[in-house]
Amino acid sequence: MLALLLLALLIVANGAPVIARKLLHQRWNYPVDGGHNWFDRRRIFGANKTWRGVVAGVLASALVSSLAGAGLVFGAVFGLLALTGDLISSFLKRRFGLLPSARVPGLDQIPEAILPMGFAALWLDLGWAVTLAVTILFVIANMVLSPLMHRLGIRKQPH
Repeated sequence: MLALLLLALLIVANGAPVIARKLLHQRWNYPVDGGHNWFDRRRIFGANKTWRGVVAGVLASALVSSLAGAGLVFGAVFGLLALTGDLISSFLKRRFGLLPSARVPGLDQIPEAILPMGFAALWLDLGWAVTLAVTILFVIANMVLSPLMHRLGIRKQPH
């Protein structure tokens, strides 16, 4: 049951920014990198990584975690780490010269799952098997749900 909650939190943390974008359109659409470039003259994260998304993901994770009995603080930290992992993925994709819409299986999912699951493993004293299983399930769920959300008109890109 705990593994399902953690999987749900990963999906919520990473899905809330997409839903917030759809509901709020351009409101609170401030890029995390402030529109700045890194030393390589490429954007640090890109225009799609916004403070609106970070706040939406953290708040949604905190709410779901609290409602499920895992606690508000746990959910907020979990969500923040998931979104930090997503920022790391975007940072690396920019360094590789890839467009924000470029699909990179593994890089698009693993950092945003590993960081919060590592935290959960420590906070909840999880074994490595649960941590790995939830991470793998999230990668699969992300590869299935993202194209579905695109077809439903929720996401701009299918990944």
